[in-house]
Amino acid sequence: MKTIAIAGTFDTKGSEYSYAKELIENLGLGTFTIHTGVFEPTFEPDVSNDEVAKAAGADLKDIVAKRDRAWATAVLSKGMEKLVPELYKQGKFDGIISFGGSGGTSLATPAMRALPIGVPKVMVSTVASGNTEPYVGTSDIVMMPSVVDVAGLNSISTKIFTNAVFAIAGMVKFENTKVVDKKPLVAATMFGVTTPCITAAREYLEKRGYEVLVFHATGIGGRSMEALIDGGFIEGVLDLTTTEWADEIIGGVLNAGPDRLEAASRKSIPQVVSVGALDMCNFGPYDTVPEKFKKRNLYKHNPTVTLMRTNIEKNKAIAEKLVEKLNLAKEKTALFIPLKGVSGIDVEGQPFYGPEEDKVLFDTLINNVNKNAVEIIEMDCDINDVKFAQAAAQKLIDMMEK
Repeated sequence: MKTIAIAGTFDTKGSEYSYAKELIENLGLGTFTIHTGVFEPTFEPDVSNDEVAKAAGADLKDIVAKRDRAWATAVLSKGMEKLVPELYKQGKFDGIISFGGSGGTSLATPAMRALPIGVPKVMVSTVASGNTEPYVGTSDIVMMPSVVDVAGLNSISTKIFTNAVFAIAGMVKFENTKVVDKKPLVAATMFGVTTPCITAAREYLEKRGYEVLVFHATGIGGRSMEALIDGGFIEGVLDLTTTEWADEIIGGVLNAGPDRLEAASRKSIPQVVSVGALDMCNFGPYDTVPEKFKKRNLYKHNPTVTLMRTNIEKNKAIAEKLVEKLNLAKEKTALFIPLKGVSGIDVEGQPFYGPEEDKVLFDTLINNVNKNAVEIIEMDCDINDVKFAQAAAQKLIDMMEK
């Protein structure tokens, strides 16, 4: 029997979860209940809050005695994040659902994020209509706005809960029987100013039997790609647009965090890397650019995005960080350098054309990358030249076929 895990605070929202439990079981599905509250539940769960606390290395008695809601949430959330994936591996459930405000959402979503991509995950939340990135991260959690408070059964909340239950029941119960040809899966990174390159590379790979997933290098895009690589979904990486490192180093709005450009080396997956769009750091509308950058070379990409040209000093720092990440590789890595420009606006006649800035970027990489593990290919063209895109794609194919 297919089973849905119900995770939540059964002490304060027992009637709401009982309602969902009954709905699920009336649909002919099993339930597996996990109590994340601090106090005694209103019904007997399959996994107690004591077990959740122990998974985090804590004692429930200490949590109760301390009476610190924020600390309790942090501890129980940590326990859920560790325990839930283990329970899934044991075959205890096939999908998971939870309801909550900001606290309940913080309790359940770390555990959901720790589950593999594709496992059904539904979070009914009072914060679902706002910025959900802290809760969803790079996962495939379905966030459903609760509209009203999740505490209480009324004409609105019961409709929302019912829709949420039916949604996850459908995800769990129905299976796609359509046979899809399995092709080697390649991840590629793109930005607006490297679109011609990635489009040409994608078409080249697809004609040769590869499936290409394109990730926009906007912070969440890079993190999502790294997560899928770590999850074992990706067989080759065409990471030609590493612009997120410019934002990480300088303080732009599209950074992907300090772990970007690590997963492929960690998983020993073939990767072709380049310096796409490292001529720019991203900010929001023009008036949001920090005052200290107002005299720099700025370019209004559109009303909501302002680009700043990276200078010599920062290009050296960016390159040093790329060297650090590339040198994690033991094999199966190539670095492509487009000597005539790293983006569509870093070519002669365009606003970010900067031969001196680019030279520092290129020289720092060439002089410091471990050439025993990383092959360096310099090409006398810009990144959006079809020759560059196809050469990079072919190099990835060569490494994957080995």
